[in-house]
Amino acid sequence: MSGKSAVRRELLDARRLLSPEDVREASLVLARHALDLPEIASVRTVAAYVSVGREPGTRALLDALRERGVRVLLPVLLDDNDLDWAEYAGADHLAPARRGLMEPDGPRLGHKAVLEAETVLLPGLAVDERGMRLGRGGGSYDRVLARLEAASARPALVVLLYANEVVPRVPEEPHDHPVHAVVTPEGVRRFAP
Repeated sequence: MSGKSAVRRELLDARRLLSPEDVREASLVLARHALDLPEIASVRTVAAYVSVGREPGTRALLDALRERGVRVLLPVLLDDNDLDWAEYAGADHLAPARRGLMEPDGPRLGHKAVLEAETVLLPGLAVDERGMRLGRGGGSYDRVLARLEAASARPALVVLLYANEVVPRVPEEPHDHPVHAVVTPEGVRRFAP
């Protein structure tokens, strides 16, 4: 088993121990911390995602951003694991999708819509003390990050995690990108660009 696979399994096992109440409470605290970030508090467009299962919750944050008038772009998983994007129009406009995901039911905006985001909230399983992010391994967000880099787009990259998921070091590969900040229920940690 690769180093990344072993770490992913360990972190997912820890998430399975969380109760629905733990996840709900953490999501409210995460939303408060995230909304205070300058990278989120003063932007017009954020690319985010809809958390599922025991992922650190994003729904309260999505609704708060929308209430503030922020344009929120959400991913739509394509058959090749790449991501299209659509605007978040509220929880009533989310539909079940493949792999247990929830996606917006509105018009698709294309792969490059993410380039309009001033901040990108990335899903993840861990971030290390250098800001290196460990994702789930599907490669969808690796493509997004490569697209941002190729276009010279420099949005703030932020990950929402539980405190135990900020670790000393994650396995990395040449295509991996560091993030600018991680938000946990305990607070915010920033990384040098």
